[in-house]
Amino acid sequence: NDTFPASIHIAATQAVISELLPGLETLAASLQRKADEYAEVVKAGRTHLMDATPVTLGQEFGGYAQQVRNGIDRVAGSLPRLAELPLGGTAVGTGINTPVGFARRVIELIAENTGLPLTEAPNHFEAQSAQDSLVETSGQLRTIAVSLVKICNDLRWMGSGPRTGLGEIAIPDLQPGSSIMPGKVNPVIPEATLMVCAQVIGNDAAIAFAGTSGSFELNVMLPVMARNILESITLLANASEHLATKCVDGISANVEHARSLAESSPSIVTPLNRYIGYEAAAKIAKHAIAEGTTIRQAVEDLGYVERGEVTAEQLDAALDVMSMTHP
Repeated sequence: NDTFPASIHIAATQAVISELLPGLETLAASLQRKADEYAEVVKAGRTHLMDATPVTLGQEFGGYAQQVRNGIDRVAGSLPRLAELPLGGTAVGTGINTPVGFARRVIELIAENTGLPLTEAPNHFEAQSAQDSLVETSGQLRTIAVSLVKICNDLRWMGSGPRTGLGEIAIPDLQPGSSIMPGKVNPVIPEATLMVCAQVIGNDAAIAFAGTSGSFELNVMLPVMARNILESITLLANASEHLATKCVDGISANVEHARSLAESSPSIVTPLNRYIGYEAAAKIAKHAIAEGTTIRQAVEDLGYVERGEVTAEQLDAALDVMSMTHP
């Protein structure tokens, strides 16, 4: 009753430190390199999947890198509690039939032999009857999975095409995508990562339910918790490593196409608010959409320059898409 949960905590702590954290660090570094590389590549922003004011590709990748770094911090923050061992509590947490100091000494020896930051649980009754630290750690894994879903879906959207999608980035070709359609290539690494995330989120649901089964002095659902948390750690570690090395590292930006999409977005009318007001700017945006013209052409068509409501110089400055990517 004390050795089984202790073995789970030891195995999970080892897996987090030796597998998961290095994998996430690799992914965060890869994303940050792309953020730096594409800091000056302007593209359309999107909210609700609809055109919004411009951002840079570097800003988006920087956001992804921060998500992963936050995940590292979250799971690292749960490690001290995950590394607490109930060993020495024996049957029900009282330590019956053990010599004085047994728990402390045996855990010290295990820590020395494994090199892991293992400590004795401050309360053996909590540590054996509840498994809140496993539930907590699994929750952090779920959050990482949620982050990776967002990142991978964005990559798939930006890489969609090659002719009828967004096509703002090119994702590395790894394998043929269809036995029916010649030449088709799919974003297999982001898609594989999405399936990993689905499994991790499902594992977490089972772990959370199992965590409710600590009746009095023992939780009887330790086997499913052990299986699921170790699988989740390994899946996320491997997926993060592969996403970095087989996808993100090889991503290239379609710079001119991305900029042209940003410049064609009706949302770039937004900086004109300060000159002509929101209502007039909205009228310009609707005119541009209806007539299939650019915002600049719509401003001219509707006579704002001719009437002197906005000067040519002001229009040039306002419609500079790169200037819209910062305050």
